[in-house]
Amino acid sequence: MYACAKLVSNPALVRSGVCLLSRPVSVPLLSYTGLRTEQLMSVPARGIQSSVTCRDIDTAAKFIGAGAATVGVAGSGAGIGTVFGSLIIGYARNPSLKQQLFSYAILGFALSEAMGLFCLMVAFLILFAM
Repeated sequence: MYACAKLVSNPALVRSGVCLLSRPVSVPLLSYTGLRTEQLMSVPARGIQSSVTCRDIDTAAKFIGAGAATVGVAGSGAGIGTVFGSLIIGYARNPSLKQQLFSYAILGFALSEAMGLFCLMVAFLILFAM
């Protein structure tokens, strides 16, 4: 961006634009409206922390998060199906590798199931620990 701006405009204009972009948003707002920090601090804030609406939003967020976490369990089921499907195909192609293919299938099953259980654990943590 700086190289393009250097081609289009002079360096003084670019420097002033960078300084303008690096200022906090509240600085021009406070200077424009004429409000000072003391005036803003004296305005009473309406608390939503203890309201019924806030509790409803928190409950909805818990359920949405737990539902999103349980989607991983479906992925675990698909992974287990893929592992054992590949075991059957591999055994049909080369029956002499039965023991080695089965050990790899058990390893794949364990890894896939572990991820599914991890997703389920996260869902329960979201629901009951937060």
